[in-house]
Order: sequence, then C-alpha cells, then structure tokens
Amino acid sequence: MSTTISKAYLDFLSELKENNVKEWMDANKSTYQNLENEFKLFCTSTKDQLNTFDQIERAKVFRINRDIRFSKNKMPYKTTRSVIFSREGVHRRGSYYFQLAPGNSFMGGGFFNPAPADLLRIRKEFKLDAAPIRSILSAQKFKKAFNGFNTGDQVKTAPKGFSKEDPNIDLIRNKNFFVNHYFTDEEVLAPNFQENLIEHFKLVVPFFEYMSEVLTTDLNGESLI
Repeated sequence: MSTTISKAYLDFLSELKENNVKEWMDANKSTYQNLENEFKLFCTSTKDQLNTFDQIERAKVFRINRDIRFSKNKMPYKTTRSVIFSREGVHRRGSYYFQLAPGNSFMGGGFFNPAPADLLRIRKEFKLDAAPIRSILSAQKFKKAFNGFNTGDQVKTAPKGFSKEDPNIDLIRNKNFFVNHYFTDEEVLAPNFQENLIEHFKLVVPFFEYMSEVLTTDLNGESLI
C-alpha cells in the first residue's frame, strides 16, 4: 500500500491546470487513473495510520470533476486532489482533511461551515468559558504548527445575541473553527511525508476531544446523546 506521494501526480495536476478541457483529460485518462489509484492507496494507508490513535469511519476522496451547472467557471476539472477522514460515532465530532496541489498542499482539521445549532453552541461555550480552548490553541506544538484558527471568515462586529465588547469576541466572531498547515512540494514528495502528515493530524486530537464534548452537551454539561 502506497505511503508516499508521486511527483508524477503533482506534474499531472500542473499540466491539467494549463489544459483544463475534456479532450486533454480523455487523451491522458490512463495516466490519470493510475495516479488516482496511487493517491487512493495513500489515503487508505493514511486512514489506517489515523486509526492507531483515533477511530475513523471512512476516507472520502473527492471527485476530480467539478459541478459546473450553476458556476460561471466552466472548467470541468479540479486541479487539486483532496480527501476527508470522518471520525466514527455521534460522540466524535470533527474531521481530518488533506489537499494535494502543486504549491498548495495542506492538511486541516476542525469544523467548517458548522450547522447553525452547532455554531451557536460553540459561541455560547466560548462566551461562558474560553479558557479550555485558549489553552489548546496556545499549546507550544499546536501554536507552532497552526498559529490558531483560520480566521478568513468572521462576522464584522459580533453575531446576533453577543456583545462586541465580550472579552472572547475574537473567538466568537468566527464562522468556522478549523486549523490548517501548509506543506511545500519538497515536503510532500519526501519519503517521510505520511509520517509528517500524521504527526500534524495527531496535534488536532485534543481540539477534537474538547469540541466533541462541547457539541454533545448543553451549557450545564449534561449529555445530549
């Protein structure tokens, strides 16, 4: 089972970016299929490694075909490959993510576009007591790898029902609660890349465990499941 990423796939994705049409993909279909099979083996192997310290329900590799029905961008193919590893059980929240792309490969973990009820629950928890999440975010190894939440999507002042003067408004303003870490192409192609990726995934576990507890209890700490 593959534990490395092929340089040929990065090269293929670079070429696809320059030739994003069905005719080119059809002419290179066998090459794509072989590279995709290797990538899926890498994802399966990564899932097995994740299962040594977590419980993963499935690894979903996203399709390379884009849904262009309602998009102004009519290019038929994605120029990245990505996979999401979903944790098993209603009491385990959060998911691990990996994207492969020339010059834009990264791992991530957390809660992207959470359901409205989950988003409100998280914000209320941070309003009530942000000390646990701040402790996780400021842990030396965690902070070095991720430097806090990805804050690319926030409300401008404060969400409805919250004060902009709240001491934890920097956390409450977030619409998503996830972290990510980018890898250079050199790192991705290194023989030990899977080990490097897994070590970054491991750093996310305390964050997942805390957020899982928040999202499966009410503000009094009573279980909701």
